[in-house]
Amino acid sequence: MCGFNFDTTYTELPSQFFTMQNVDQVVSPKIVIVNHELANSLGLNFRELNKSQQAQLFSGNILPKGAKMFSQAYAGHQFGHFTMLGDGRAVVWGEHITKDKMRFDIQFKGSGKTPYSRRGDGKAALGPMLREYIISEAMHYLNIPTTRSLAVAITGEQVMRETPLTGAILTRVASSHIRVGTFEYAAALQDRKLIKAMMDYSINRHFLSKIQKGENRAISLIKIMIESQLNLIVDWMRVGFIHGVMNTDNMALSGETIDFGPCAFMDNYDPNTVFSSIDRHGRYAFANQPKIAQWNLARFVETLLPFIHQDVDKAIKIGEEMLNNYTLSYKKQWLEMMKTKIGLFGEHKDDEILINNLLSLMKNRDADYTNTFINLSEILADEKKINLANINGLESWCNRWKERLSKNKKPITESISMMNISNPQVIPRNHKVEAALLSAEEGNFGQFYDLLEILKNPYKINQKAKPFQKPPAPDERVHETFCGT
Repeated sequence: MCGFNFDTTYTELPSQFFTMQNVDQVVSPKIVIVNHELANSLGLNFRELNKSQQAQLFSGNILPKGAKMFSQAYAGHQFGHFTMLGDGRAVVWGEHITKDKMRFDIQFKGSGKTPYSRRGDGKAALGPMLREYIISEAMHYLNIPTTRSLAVAITGEQVMRETPLTGAILTRVASSHIRVGTFEYAAALQDRKLIKAMMDYSINRHFLSKIQKGENRAISLIKIMIESQLNLIVDWMRVGFIHGVMNTDNMALSGETIDFGPCAFMDNYDPNTVFSSIDRHGRYAFANQPKIAQWNLARFVETLLPFIHQDVDKAIKIGEEMLNNYTLSYKKQWLEMMKTKIGLFGEHKDDEILINNLLSLMKNRDADYTNTFINLSEILADEKKINLANINGLESWCNRWKERLSKNKKPITESISMMNISNPQVIPRNHKVEAALLSAEEGNFGQFYDLLEILKNPYKINQKAKPFQKPPAPDERVHETFCGT
């Protein structure tokens, strides 16, 4: 059916890690969107199905041959507090193998209760599922590792939150759904065999080619995790992305961005920006994301201490050294990333000062994060086009910047090219996302489709994208986003 090729290995793990699971049947599903481009990359073809058949498939009423449905158990530190969790509304179909032997989880979100639902109903509302579709696809086209969205279907049922909402199911694709919280779950059960089983499985599934024979597998896995998460956070900071709920259960071992709840993209630059309605103290604010990633990695290291060294004190020392290296590596990679955003090649002792001066100007003048960097590349291309008065002090800063650019050993054209591939022309602006979701909840999906189309070419200068580049007017600004669980 449609080209599915399932070979599900997760269910070969100890039974504590999962529960075999059926999904609820729904009465009158309708398809909202199918990601045919993603499907093609997976060797799948849903165009052979009519709309009704697509709706039946992506609502769970009909499942493909070979699907082996299960929910995963995991734990997590949520806002710093440890909790035993699991897939409260998610069910994995199984692992689809592509023709080039790539393995991907395919998962439902919103398909009904599981043993891990606690007091939840296991359902999902349309708005949050469309939000994940928009943001995850935007992240993909921004060249940032991410889970992706394959389809959204309306169930024909209402879900009860504060008010009745349109029910929906998202189908998600991920390299896997193994999380830091999965390891925390195994460690909480105090069974070393469980931790080792998950460690070996994770390495065999994701990192076997990166670990040499004879290496300490736990240390190697931690180093790989530190590097991949560091790279991911640097990318988030590059485009002004704020995840919103960086709990340990939302950090994937694959290095992909996962779980798009109250996530948002920053408009005006402020390192303390928070959008999540549940983040009352700014734990997951924009500037805190690198530190939180390190905190989460520390929790991961703790689960593997018995396998780092048999002497606990030595294991802790080795773990601390790896985590300390994260701090130094992040600072270095962040600086290199910021240099690409302003076109600097090579090294100069004052580069960090120059960058921080710019960020201070942007914060003090409430400057738009995305558009400021677009303006800088335009200044290099044609100074006459740009009015610098929108940020007081920028003209003086530009003079110092140009002096630094003159020390590049590459021409200005290469600086412009580098800036153009580092700085998106368009992001999923919060007010545009909210407008699209509101319209969709009223049954009109035109704005949703239009926004998705624009986000497919975020680095391309495009006249059609102009309305999507504008910062929100004061009455359009989004101050809070919601998980929608």
